[in-house]
Amino acid sequence: MKFNDDSYEIIGAAMEVHTEMGPGLREKPYEKAMVIALREKGFRVEPQKAYPIYFREQIVGDCIPDITIDSKVLIDAKSVEKIGGNEMAQMLNYLRIAELGLGLVINFKNPKLEWKRVVMERFLEGNANEKE
Repeated sequence: MKFNDDSYEIIGAAMEVHTEMGPGLREKPYEKAMVIALREKGFRVEPQKAYPIYFREQIVGDCIPDITIDSKVLIDAKSVEKIGGNEMAQMLNYLRIAELGLGLVINFKNPKLEWKRVVMERFLEGNANEKE
């Protein structure tokens, strides 16, 4: 599956950013560095892309994940002690609203890079006809 290959390269870019910048900064510098690193790897990167939130077919707001890659993967750069339930729930909401199948929550806070891969199978490529 192509998502595995993309995940590997995206995490590789995050490791490069973490190594070069070091741990413990605020989230925004890591997010901006990820945009640079991912573009250098040939990804089409959209930082801060807004996805509309609907209620009864009317837009009531938007959600803005940190990075959208190739219109199919969402990245949420974090600088927290540990990726927990709130971060995972937020990514699931981003994926549901954006109707995308793969998200990565990447935590740059600690000396060891931490990441969680989040999959919403109903929106994976090939499952487009199976949306609820």
